[in-house]
Amino acid sequence: MAPSDIARIPGHYISNTHTLFAYAAFVGALITGLSLHYTKIVENEHFGYPVEWFPSVSATIGDRFPERSVFQLFIALTSGPRFLLVWLNYILMTRGGKEGSGAAWVAAVGVFRTFTCGGWTYVTSTDDHDAHDVFMISYLVATIPWTVGCLMLCPPDARTVRLRKYLAGGFFGTLVPLIYFFIQHKVHRVPGAYTIYAFFEWALVLLDVGFDAVTAIDFQAFEIVVREVGGKGSGEKRSDTLLQTQKDKPIISDLSTSVQYPELLDALADVYMSFIFWTNQTALGLVVWYFDLWVMGLSGMEGAILASLSPFLLEIRPFRNHIVSAMPGSYLLQGLCGLGAYLVQRVDLRLGVLSIGVWTGTLGLVASFWRDRADAGKLEARVTAWLLGLILSSLAKFSNATNNPVWPILHSGNGGWNKTGLAIFGLAIARMYMRKSAMAATPSTQHSEAKPKGLSGLAGLGFGALCFIFHSLLSDSSTMIAWSWTGYPISGPMPVPHGMMTFAAMGLGVLSGLYVPGIYRTWSAFGVASVAAMVLTYSENWTGFYGGLVLTIYSMGATPVLVGNMLRFSVGRTFGIAFCGYNFLVLFHCWCVGYAFVPGGQYVRERTDWVMMSTLFMLGCGVWSVIQNGDGGKVGVVGQGGKGSTYYPARSPAVKRVRAAHVWLLLGLQLLGVGIAYVRFPAYDYPSYHPESKLITAGIWTIHFHIDNDAWSSERRMEALMRETELDLVGLLESDNQRIIMGNRDLTQYFSESLGMWVDHGPGPDKNTWGCALLSKFPIVNSTHHLLPSPAGELAPAIQATVEAYGELVDVYVFHSGQEEDVEDRRLQTEYMSNLMGQSTRPAILLSYLVTKPGEGNYNKYVSENSGMRDIDPSDWDRWCEYILYKGMKRTGYARVSRSTITDTELQIGKFVIGEPERLDGERISEDQVPVDMRFPALFRGEGVRGHRYHVFDEPRYFA
Repeated sequence: MAPSDIARIPGHYISNTHTLFAYAAFVGALITGLSLHYTKIVENEHFGYPVEWFPSVSATIGDRFPERSVFQLFIALTSGPRFLLVWLNYILMTRGGKEGSGAAWVAAVGVFRTFTCGGWTYVTSTDDHDAHDVFMISYLVATIPWTVGCLMLCPPDARTVRLRKYLAGGFFGTLVPLIYFFIQHKVHRVPGAYTIYAFFEWALVLLDVGFDAVTAIDFQAFEIVVREVGGKGSGEKRSDTLLQTQKDKPIISDLSTSVQYPELLDALADVYMSFIFWTNQTALGLVVWYFDLWVMGLSGMEGAILASLSPFLLEIRPFRNHIVSAMPGSYLLQGLCGLGAYLVQRVDLRLGVLSIGVWTGTLGLVASFWRDRADAGKLEARVTAWLLGLILSSLAKFSNATNNPVWPILHSGNGGWNKTGLAIFGLAIARMYMRKSAMAATPSTQHSEAKPKGLSGLAGLGFGALCFIFHSLLSDSSTMIAWSWTGYPISGPMPVPHGMMTFAAMGLGVLSGLYVPGIYRTWSAFGVASVAAMVLTYSENWTGFYGGLVLTIYSMGATPVLVGNMLRFSVGRTFGIAFCGYNFLVLFHCWCVGYAFVPGGQYVRERTDWVMMSTLFMLGCGVWSVIQNGDGGKVGVVGQGGKGSTYYPARSPAVKRVRAAHVWLLLGLQLLGVGIAYVRFPAYDYPSYHPESKLITAGIWTIHFHIDNDAWSSERRMEALMRETELDLVGLLESDNQRIIMGNRDLTQYFSESLGMWVDHGPGPDKNTWGCALLSKFPIVNSTHHLLPSPAGELAPAIQATVEAYGELVDVYVFHSGQEEDVEDRRLQTEYMSNLMGQSTRPAILLSYLVTKPGEGNYNKYVSENSGMRDIDPSDWDRWCEYILYKGMKRTGYARVSRSTITDTELQIGKFVIGEPERLDGERISEDQVPVDMRFPALFRGEGVRGHRYHVFDEPRYFA
């Protein structure tokens, strides 16, 4: 030791100390917990010892003294070594020849993880459940960039690379069975599943700490020296052969590129403008649907969808030059009209303003592609931003239970974030105007372009098919899941958390389009996508969903290649034809379910498979055009190669930085999706309102697709009424919104989460019904979806479910019969449902829309010896559509509550007691003879609240 040196600490001591204290914290708490509170910490909300016999991490470290204190003590001791570990890791990265900004960013993530670890350690779930979850999810999300950053930037040797890959692969691979067994425990209540989940949870802890323990090998070349006088240290650089090999890979090279602040702002502005484009596009059909809903047919407002045909105007050269030169103006109108349309109260005017937003937004999008056609780097950035905008739009809906928070059907009173959207738009458009002069000062690279082969219409049809796939299947992460959903017991994906798999597939598609574009210039890839599309169409559960994911990857990845090929042709004609094809598919897929209300609908009724085949045919036209034109002129995206090739031309540092900005934004969106899925994961702890009385309050409501009489989204008002009427079971009819014309929404997710209820809906949107859904405070043990005989009119859907209520199995039927005009349909459906209900020997409730008068016609088959069902109140003569029938339980009350302006149909409610025999001679009694907890809320007496009151009888009815 030199005279001026006070102490020397080997670098690997830091890593080993961190590892020792971290493992001691977890293992010490586990040993203490097993010794003192074994049966308590292995118990969960469903099972205890001996069914569950090993504790989870959270139960071990956070619930009881003294194991919680043991854990907190040792975790506190890791903090010092942890900060030193992050610092030494930063030095290691910068010595490896990497640019400082990337290493600094990874170090910042390491510091952030350290603070969040302290957050979930010292704020337990018992102290503050929400705060604990926020810290925990932040820690888990930050683990991803920390792991990726260490793998990319640390100068590796063969040993450290191998260990890091094994540990990181094990960590992320463990997440899959971890989530699976957690769902088995939480949703399916499988005995012993939580114990298996616990082992995977502990494995995550061991792997997470082990990943950082590898730094002990790297730090052997370091010493921490304490001197009385500062001095410079030096050391020999390690071999970077493997690093250079990794650095030559394009994606590694791009991710390690330093992104400059202005370029990141530009990328954010472009993505947000694309988000507005998709927001307007997905809102247009939804507002049009309001008019068709009220006239039950074509209203004339469908002409608004032609707003997307504005690219035809770009065929006029002076107009095209004007639009290109005034590009920010198009974006300004797109944002102001689209995001500001909610301020217009009259629905027809609101639709007009929104249409202007779609008109100008489509013009701006196509003109921006045309402007940047000669510069491969700029065009790549433009296409990538458009795709990221789609992902952001879908993520916005994922975070808001499938409503885009800036749609014009929302406002501050029903969950809208319109003002926030406008504020962000102001920042984005300001950024675009700031860079306008710089863009004008940089001329596009000129090129000699060979005359394109084939027809421009073929190239356009391919892009139109892509737009339809994006809108119909990917504008909401739950749409393909709804296609594959078959009910309970659950054997397929759920919107939460599996919606994030849709985002992952979209992200993989974007990356593949950037880095391996050659595969999208082949018939082989198109063939695989076509098979996947038909698997999605004809299969269910996980098989169907996996087919949808493959189609997702292909459609996102093929976009840059198809756009690049289109720009060889006349822009106005090609993109105009593209949006003509898109609009044709939009109408086609609406006609499949709306066949009873549109001209010629009978020829395409229920032919979703024809829609998919037409989409694939059009997409194949685009692929044919791409293959015909090969690489002529190199028009397209950076990295575009020949058939089956992977071609990476030299790229300027600016282009690399822009691509890196988009890739990092994509990764950020993926992390956001994981975080939203974690936060939204259901608790599955749904107590009924009056368990002490074994009371079931059941309701039936025809909700007309969650759009109220003034074209505002109605789910929050509906949720308030269902909560205030204390519904334990509710059937919702005309509830399937998973189509373009309805916004690709699933508002049962919102009801399930806000009311705390299990949910089932079906048959799915690919089955071409208007939909029915069941919400239940009681676990749904089993459910079957039925398509009833409907030879002439619209398809009649039904759900047959079995719920476990107070220890007894109860059958619940939710059913929507055909229309009045289709007499034979309704007769066949009546026989079907009567026989179905008659087969049940359990207590049963029918929540239905029957289209019949009490005591007449088909009514006498629903209420019959064959079905065994009884009318909740045969004296109610005023009904036509909604009915509540029951058997095998005691009815205690019946009420009709007015709907205000939510729909045109009231909410009917019945009260039943489980465990008491059905009374055939039950008479009406006064309210004072009914126990208080079994009465209807007094809130709705008289004038009621918010337009909801007891009506027809002006009060509830009670029965002995």
